[in-house]
Amino acid sequence: MIKISASMPQGYREASPDELDRRIGIAKEALGSRLLILGHHYQMDEVMKWADARGDSFGLSRIAQERSDAEIIVFCGVHFMAESADILTQDHQQVLLPDLSAGCSMADMADIDQVETAWAQLGTVTDLSRVMPITYMNSTAAIKAFVGRHGGSVCTSSNARAVLEWALTPDEDGVARAEKVLFFPDQHLGRNTALGMGFTPSDMAIWDPAQPLGGLDDAAILASTFLLWKGHCSVHLRFTTDQVAEFRNANPNGIVVVHPECSADVVDAADASGSTDFIIRYVEATPPGTAIGIGTEIHLVKRLADQYPDRQISCLDAEVCPCVTMSRIDAAHLAWVLEEAVEGRIRNQITVTAETTAMAHVALERMLAIT
Repeated sequence: MIKISASMPQGYREASPDELDRRIGIAKEALGSRLLILGHHYQMDEVMKWADARGDSFGLSRIAQERSDAEIIVFCGVHFMAESADILTQDHQQVLLPDLSAGCSMADMADIDQVETAWAQLGTVTDLSRVMPITYMNSTAAIKAFVGRHGGSVCTSSNARAVLEWALTPDEDGVARAEKVLFFPDQHLGRNTALGMGFTPSDMAIWDPAQPLGGLDDAAILASTFLLWKGHCSVHLRFTTDQVAEFRNANPNGIVVVHPECSADVVDAADASGSTDFIIRYVEATPPGTAIGIGTEIHLVKRLADQYPDRQISCLDAEVCPCVTMSRIDAAHLAWVLEEAVEGRIRNQITVTAETTAMAHVALERMLAIT
């Protein structure tokens, strides 16, 4: 649940970058160890430079969980990330999202009403006890709670394969946990992971929540091992095989690494595919002089290019591909929520209800037990 707060005063928008930096620094010092600022890899530099910790969404939430001394956690990311942090942290900790409009279009492609409807419709065709719901971390707290309630698990782009293998392999009694997986909200991570496990496109079907029975007939549902929700990341879907080919033509000895939220043909055309942390480690392991084409959000790519000037690092999408909603978190909003916190006024707090937290926690803990 998002607690609606007052709007940021116009003065913050009019302040110069130097003035905002000065005010952020003063507020950060005043809050001291009570404050923890988390910066997602896709965040802009004007915000990222103030982060006490950098990482992906779940990694940052785990850091917040470990820092129980931090009463105020400012999550410079998007709403589902702040929700995850609130789920994992204690009651005395307050999670703030500097701009409430920083959402995630992918997460919004699977709302709880749609998922509940899909589950009920599936129950008219197949035995739901043999269907495992798996949700990507990029989903709302309500979706994570749904998964926890129905015996499923959350996954990240790093551990999606391990979670899917767990879902489809026998338990201690030798009985497969599931015959089918309902995977949401990103069809591409689900498809790429399943292909990597040795499944074929014929084992998969797209579930379109806008259509009755997901746009499928009974036979297609019964024949599919993976029912992939019709969702995607607007950033990663921009990358194409033509871009990969253009990079290779310009850099015959270059290498390409992309995020698994890209389409399957792009992943197949790349040399490697993995999470943001994987991409960072992959680049780090390359020798100086390597030309590297990267298929992921531009702020991370630029940061890697700055960090490794002895490599030729570029984004595959020449027209640039920022995460627009992530970029709504800027220095002005960060300065505002910090200065308000100094005065004892908590702005843009993200809170998840106790019931939702309990069931979402089950799904998250199940993922940790698997991996």
